[in-house]
Amino acid sequence: MWDVFLSYSRGDVERVRPLVRALRDGGLTVFTDETGVASFAGISDTIRRELGRSKALLAYYSAAYPEREACQWELTTAYLAGLGEGDPRRRVMVVNPEAATGHIHPVELRDARHASADDPTALVADVREHVARLDGPMTLPEPAVRRWLPGGPEPHPEFLGRLPELWLVHSALHAHTAPLTSGRAAPRAAQLRGMAGIGKTLLAQEYAARFEAAYPGGVFRLNGQAYDDSVRALGQDGTDSLFARLEAIGEPFLWIVDAVPADRLAAREIAAMAAPHPLGHTLFTLRSRAYDGLGVPVDLGPLDAVHARVLVGGSEALAEAAGGHPLTLALLGRALRAGHQPHTLYDRLHARGRSLLDTLAGDDVTAAVVHDVDTADAADVLRCAAALHPLSFTADDAAGILAAADRVPRVVADRRAGNGIAELRTRSLLTPESPGSGGPAGPARPGRAETGDRWHLHPVTLHAWHHHDPAPARAEALRHAALRALCGRRDPVTLAFPGSRKEAPMAAPGESERMAAFDIQVELVTRIGVQELAPGTGSLREALSSLKSLIDFTRATLHTYNIGLERGAPASGAPTVQSLAYTLVNDTIRPFTTTWHPRLAAHEARRPPDLAPLDHEAAWPEAEAMRAELAALREPLRRIAEGLGGISGADFGMAATS
Repeated sequence: MWDVFLSYSRGDVERVRPLVRALRDGGLTVFTDETGVASFAGISDTIRRELGRSKALLAYYSAAYPEREACQWELTTAYLAGLGEGDPRRRVMVVNPEAATGHIHPVELRDARHASADDPTALVADVREHVARLDGPMTLPEPAVRRWLPGGPEPHPEFLGRLPELWLVHSALHAHTAPLTSGRAAPRAAQLRGMAGIGKTLLAQEYAARFEAAYPGGVFRLNGQAYDDSVRALGQDGTDSLFARLEAIGEPFLWIVDAVPADRLAAREIAAMAAPHPLGHTLFTLRSRAYDGLGVPVDLGPLDAVHARVLVGGSEALAEAAGGHPLTLALLGRALRAGHQPHTLYDRLHARGRSLLDTLAGDDVTAAVVHDVDTADAADVLRCAAALHPLSFTADDAAGILAAADRVPRVVADRRAGNGIAELRTRSLLTPESPGSGGPAGPARPGRAETGDRWHLHPVTLHAWHHHDPAPARAEALRHAALRALCGRRDPVTLAFPGSRKEAPMAAPGESERMAAFDIQVELVTRIGVQELAPGTGSLREALSSLKSLIDFTRATLHTYNIGLERGAPASGAPTVQSLAYTLVNDTIRPFTTTWHPRLAAHEARRPPDLAPLDHEAAWPEAEAMRAELAALREPLRRIAEGLGGISGADFGMAATS
């Protein structure tokens, strides 16, 4: 019999050897696996036998420990042995060589006091004291007959990796057992969230298979799409009788509600699907991220590159194309085992026509990936993301594409981009990218996306959208706008040169240029000079004042955006905000105001006290001449407004008046 079974990552072997010597010098018998276990193998018969001959497991819980398959099997086995005796920490001790504790799972172990390898004497004393309280070797849990719908909870052959996620699920379901660490004293449900095909159901099934001994009352898996039918399949007449049966069992049980249709249900309806007894631990699986109050969230992302390559026979190209998407990797892996060549599958995955994934699955599995895209804003942002893929993008990028393609004011495009990103993120169709990582990150903070946040589109989402976009022409228009924005160009314009015709690209305006153009354009199209002043109506003095204030506004706008504005005329000859502003102020408005302001002021000075200003203005002999010149301003002002619209992307209906 061993006093201690030492569990450690093979990468920590040099750090562990002094610990082994200290334990043995302290009179303890220690089992160590010198040969190791294959990276992707389960627990071997030898390891299981020696665990069954050990009093306790001592986990050298380094940052690498959670990533080792064998380590997690050993820890889970010892943990469940202690749980069967009433305390999961009874048969597990932890040595934490790291400064932090966040990598330690489950939460009960994080809540425990951790020994330090820096003080071997104290560590040996702690281990001796703990082992002395144990009567004999641990009893390894043996699965009993459980209530599992459908079938039994067997480990899935294509389940790989996800070791930290398994413990995250367990910690979420049992956080109330360590209130000082978790901050929760009452049990809560847990929710597994992620895109279609990311492995939520598989992880829930694997968790049930590995941790079945933690739920002596049974494991119940119910179909969230047909919850009432699943409850009836338990052979009960109703909720009351089911409660009575669970009450009679009197043991903790696991209640898995798989594939919750969150797009069709309110939060209270989903909450009503939770375990119908206080002894139940509820695990929901769903795509939506909109129900944080439903339970402790565990967000499931793609498999890491190492495990992804294992599922596709080591093919790096296929693993990268699948982006760590478990369903895609599984389908490709089965095709490889059936005799297909990796390069053939790679080509077919990117070919036009029916999706290779749908062909391999014998079903339209790609439709399920994007069927939650149900608003125009979300669909357009997804098209923008597809056009920019594999680059990440921001809300500002998407808004720029929408503004350019639809010639709408930037404020409108910003709102649409923000709405679309928020919806796609909520439905697990976009992933936030951590700064400087070049790849997807973990869960985003709740609420609307900030314009600086970068977003990542998963390649399987892209693949599915290409095959199920209901408006491919719209996608093509946004792709063109995205390419123009990406290349810093606009559509080519034809310029006439002596003796020839050449095309010169028109440089895309910068953000300051667009914003300044939009601000001046808004003021200009609402002024009397552009909006027609009908004969005998309005006030000539107000018209002059309006045009004078437009000069002041234009000057202020140029000062505001001065640093980011184009200097001089570009090589293409296209107008800039500064050139249009000069034409507006100096060539169009100022000659008019310089001529008519002193004339009108002189006439106003002669107004009798008892005559109303408008009546006095109407009696002015030059009133009709001024009105005629004011009307003549309309065409040059309209042309300037159109020029500004060409920069800002907004036309305000000016094209219809030309």
